[in-house]
Amino acid sequence: MQIRRAQFKDIPAIMKLLSQVLEIHASIRPDIFIPGTTKYTVEELTTIINDDQKAVFVAVDEDDQVLGYAFTQLQEQPFSTNMVQFKSLFIDDLCVDSTQRSQGVGRALLDYVKAEAKRLGCYEVTLNVWEGNDSAINFYKKNGLKVKETNMEFIL
Repeated sequence: MQIRRAQFKDIPAIMKLLSQVLEIHASIRPDIFIPGTTKYTVEELTTIINDDQKAVFVAVDEDDQVLGYAFTQLQEQPFSTNMVQFKSLFIDDLCVDSTQRSQGVGRALLDYVKAEAKRLGCYEVTLNVWEGNDSAINFYKKNGLKVKETNMEFIL
Protein backbone atom coordinates (compact mmCIF):
# COMPACT_ATOMS: atom_id res chain seq x y z
CA MET A 1 0.00 0.00 0.00
CA GLN A 2 1.15 3.52 -0.82
CA ILE A 3 -0.29 6.88 0.19
CA ARG A 4 -0.04 9.79 -2.23
CA ARG A 5 -1.81 12.98 -3.25
CA ALA A 6 -5.03 12.35 -5.13
CA GLN A 7 -4.95 12.79 -8.90
CA PHE A 8 -7.70 13.48 -11.42
CA LYS A 9 -7.71 9.79 -12.41
CA ASP A 10 -8.79 8.96 -8.83
CA ILE A 11 -12.01 10.99 -8.97
CA PRO A 12 -14.34 8.07 -9.92
CA ALA A 13 -13.04 5.96 -7.01
CA ILE A 14 -13.23 8.93 -4.63
CA MET A 15 -16.83 9.57 -5.70
CA LYS A 16 -17.67 5.93 -4.89
CA LEU A 17 -16.17 6.33 -1.42
CA LEU A 18 -17.93 9.66 -0.87
CA SER A 19 -21.17 7.80 -1.58
CA GLN A 20 -20.32 5.14 1.02
CA VAL A 21 -19.69 7.82 3.65
CA LEU A 22 -22.89 9.64 2.79
CA GLU A 23 -24.95 6.47 3.19
CA ILE A 24 -23.48 5.90 6.66
CA HIS A 25 -24.35 9.47 7.62
CA ALA A 26 -27.83 9.21 6.08
CA SER A 27 -28.54 6.08 8.10
CA ILE A 28 -27.50 7.86 11.31
CA ARG A 29 -29.10 11.24 10.54
CA PRO A 30 -31.80 10.93 7.84
CA ASP A 31 -33.12 14.31 9.02
CA ILE A 32 -29.93 15.95 7.71
CA PHE A 33 -28.38 13.79 4.97
CA ILE A 34 -29.99 12.94 1.63
CA PRO A 35 -29.35 9.33 0.50
CA GLY A 36 -27.95 8.89 -2.99
CA THR A 37 -25.94 12.12 -2.90
CA THR A 38 -22.30 12.96 -2.19
CA LYS A 39 -20.54 15.70 -0.25
CA TYR A 40 -18.73 16.96 -3.35
CA THR A 41 -19.40 16.97 -7.08
CA VAL A 42 -16.86 15.93 -9.71
CA GLU A 43 -16.32 19.62 -10.50
CA GLU A 44 -15.69 20.46 -6.84
CA LEU A 45 -13.27 17.53 -6.53
CA THR A 46 -11.35 18.77 -9.55
CA THR A 47 -10.84 22.12 -7.80
CA ILE A 48 -10.06 20.59 -4.40
CA ILE A 49 -7.42 18.22 -5.80
CA ASN A 50 -5.46 21.26 -7.08
CA ASP A 51 -5.71 23.18 -3.78
CA ASP A 52 -2.64 22.83 -1.55
CA GLN A 53 -4.63 24.22 1.40
CA LYS A 54 -7.10 21.30 0.98
CA ALA A 55 -4.89 18.34 0.18
CA VAL A 56 -6.56 15.01 -0.57
CA PHE A 57 -4.52 11.89 0.10
CA VAL A 58 -5.37 8.43 -1.20
CA ALA A 59 -4.21 5.01 -0.10
CA VAL A 60 -3.66 2.83 -3.16
CA ASP A 61 -2.78 -0.83 -3.67
CA GLU A 62 -0.01 -2.22 -5.87
CA ASP A 63 -2.25 -1.74 -8.93
CA ASP A 64 -2.80 1.94 -7.99
CA GLN A 65 -6.45 1.26 -7.08
CA VAL A 66 -7.85 3.59 -4.42
CA LEU A 67 -8.52 1.87 -1.08
CA GLY A 68 -9.36 4.98 0.93
CA TYR A 69 -8.90 8.72 1.18
CA ALA A 70 -8.34 11.57 3.61
CA PHE A 71 -9.52 15.08 2.75
CA THR A 72 -7.56 17.67 4.74
CA GLN A 73 -7.69 21.43 5.26
CA LEU A 74 -4.87 23.54 6.62
CA GLN A 75 -6.32 25.97 9.17
CA GLU A 76 -4.85 28.73 11.26
CA GLN A 77 -6.30 29.71 14.59
CA PRO A 78 -7.64 33.23 14.03
CA PHE A 79 -6.03 35.98 16.07
CA SER A 80 -7.66 36.38 19.43
CA THR A 81 -6.47 38.10 22.58
CA ASN A 82 -7.37 35.05 24.66
CA MET A 83 -6.03 32.21 22.50
CA VAL A 84 -2.60 31.15 21.30
CA GLN A 85 -2.19 31.29 17.52
CA PHE A 86 -1.46 27.92 15.90
CA LYS A 87 -1.98 25.86 12.76
CA SER A 88 -4.16 22.76 12.54
CA LEU A 89 -4.61 20.13 9.89
CA PHE A 90 -8.32 19.39 9.84
CA ILE A 91 -9.47 16.04 8.44
CA ASP A 92 -12.59 17.02 6.53
CA ASP A 93 -13.34 13.44 5.56
CA LEU A 94 -11.67 10.05 5.91
CA CYS A 95 -13.02 6.90 4.32
CA VAL A 96 -11.82 3.39 3.63
CA ASP A 97 -13.66 1.30 1.07
CA SER A 98 -16.13 -0.99 2.83
CA THR A 99 -14.32 -4.04 1.37
CA GLN A 100 -10.96 -2.89 2.80
CA ARG A 101 -11.87 -1.94 6.37
CA SER A 102 -10.01 -3.41 9.37
CA GLN A 103 -6.91 -4.03 7.24
CA GLY A 104 -4.81 -1.05 8.35
CA VAL A 105 -5.74 1.34 5.55
CA GLY A 106 -7.45 3.87 7.84
CA ARG A 107 -4.60 3.78 10.35
CA ALA A 108 -2.08 4.30 7.52
CA LEU A 109 -4.03 7.29 6.22
CA LEU A 110 -4.35 8.78 9.69
CA ASP A 111 -0.63 8.26 10.39
CA TYR A 112 0.21 9.88 7.05
CA VAL A 113 -1.96 12.91 7.87
CA LYS A 114 -0.30 13.22 11.30
CA ALA A 115 3.15 13.17 9.67
CA GLU A 116 2.04 15.73 7.09
CA ALA A 117 0.71 17.98 9.87
CA LYS A 118 4.03 17.73 11.68
CA ARG A 119 5.89 18.56 8.44
CA LEU A 120 3.68 21.65 8.00
CA GLY A 121 4.40 22.82 11.55
CA CYS A 122 0.89 22.20 12.84
CA TYR A 123 0.05 22.01 16.52
CA GLU A 124 -2.71 19.43 16.05
CA VAL A 125 -4.80 17.26 13.77
CA THR A 126 -8.56 17.66 14.25
CA LEU A 127 -11.74 16.21 12.80
CA ASN A 128 -15.47 15.95 13.42
CA VAL A 129 -17.36 12.69 13.75
CA TRP A 130 -21.14 12.31 13.88
CA GLU A 131 -22.67 11.00 17.08
CA GLY A 132 -23.91 7.49 16.37
CA ASN A 133 -21.01 6.65 14.03
CA ASP A 134 -19.66 4.31 16.70
CA SER A 135 -17.19 2.47 14.48
CA ALA A 136 -15.55 5.76 13.47
CA ILE A 137 -15.51 7.03 17.05
CA ASN A 138 -13.89 3.80 18.25
CA PHE A 139 -11.35 3.88 15.40
CA TYR A 140 -10.28 7.44 16.21
CA LYS A 141 -10.04 6.76 19.95
CA LYS A 142 -8.01 3.61 19.28
CA ASN A 143 -5.64 5.76 17.20
CA GLY A 144 -5.03 8.32 19.93
CA LEU A 145 -7.57 11.05 19.20
CA LYS A 146 -9.43 12.57 22.12
CA VAL A 147 -12.58 14.67 22.39
CA LYS A 148 -11.65 18.35 22.17
CA GLU A 149 -15.08 19.94 22.31
CA THR A 150 -18.69 18.88 21.97
CA ASN A 151 -21.14 20.37 19.48
CA MET A 152 -24.72 20.11 20.79
CA GLU A 153 -28.12 20.71 19.20
CA PHE A 154 -31.76 21.21 20.04
CA ILE A 155 -34.03 20.26 17.14
CA LEU A 156 -37.11 22.44 16.88
